[in-house]
Amino acid sequence: MAEPEQDIGEKPAELVFKVRIQNPKENDFIEIELKRQELSYQNLLNVSCCELGIKPERVEKIRKLPNTLLRKDKDIRRLRDFQEVELILMKNGSSRLTEYVPSLTERPCYDSKAAKMTY
Repeated sequence: MAEPEQDIGEKPAELVFKVRIQNPKENDFIEIELKRQELSYQNLLNVSCCELGIKPERVEKIRKLPNTLLRKDKDIRRLRDFQEVELILMKNGSSRLTEYVPSLTERPCYDSKAAKMTY
């Protein structure tokens, strides 16, 4: 059965998103569909997790590739068809507070031998 044709300029009832879990070894996407009237952060999270077989509680962040964090419903409503989205999972059992690792510029880099050197 053929699908009804859309008028030019009419938006489809659903948006398709390409979703994956952040993983350096695996970079394949799956496609999920969300109805335009149901676009929300929570719906994107729930459908993505269901399709990928993970628990929503394990997701720390959602990123629109290449480098934009999605934080609220308004961000989700701005997404376009076939937008690439990545789920960033929490490290095993840790919270955001305990997994913070300072960058090189924030770590103390005191070297006692270097401190005694004269120039």
